[in-house]
Amino acid sequence: MPGQRSITEAEKLAEAKLGGRVRHDQMAVVANIYRAASAVRQHLENSVLRGVDLTWTAFVVLWVVWIWGESETRHVAEEAGISKGTLTGVAGTLERRGLVRRANHPTDGRLVLLSLTDDGEKLMQRVFPAFNEEEAFVTGQLGEADCRTVAAGLRRVVLQVEEKGEERRQDLLGGAAPAPRRSGRRKA
Repeated sequence: MPGQRSITEAEKLAEAKLGGRVRHDQMAVVANIYRAASAVRQHLENSVLRGVDLTWTAFVVLWVVWIWGESETRHVAEEAGISKGTLTGVAGTLERRGLVRRANHPTDGRLVLLSLTDDGEKLMQRVFPAFNEEEAFVTGQLGEADCRTVAAGLRRVVLQVEEKGEERRQDLLGGAAPAPRRSGRRKA
């Protein structure tokens, strides 16, 4: 795309700044995971989701509940890769649109369950095939064997973080808790 800087240029600049102490292949993998995720998300939001007035996050929440069925909100948030607070807002919007329903857990009043309404089910039946067609489009330069290889490699990246990430974080921080997340705004 015009105006975008190349990953190769960024790699060379990073190496120059760090005096050759850069793990190129690993940097390329992480950078391209990020760039691919951003490009795919933007394409799918602009080509499929905006037409049905869904954000990426709202679609992922609907997809999780569509696939797994009625689920506790904490599990939906975890599967969607979002905070419980973010899920609360997204679920509220989807509920007002008549796409999901919230219900109290039958045996534990502290827990909330999410499920799709009939309208939510119909929307996913209609939208997911179009979404999947765009998944095929964005992977169009890959053959089927390439898709399997990339998917397997990305699964291994996810497993590395899921299985060993907490231990690594503990080592890096000397057992301390991570710093709290910031919104980006700073006190004046």
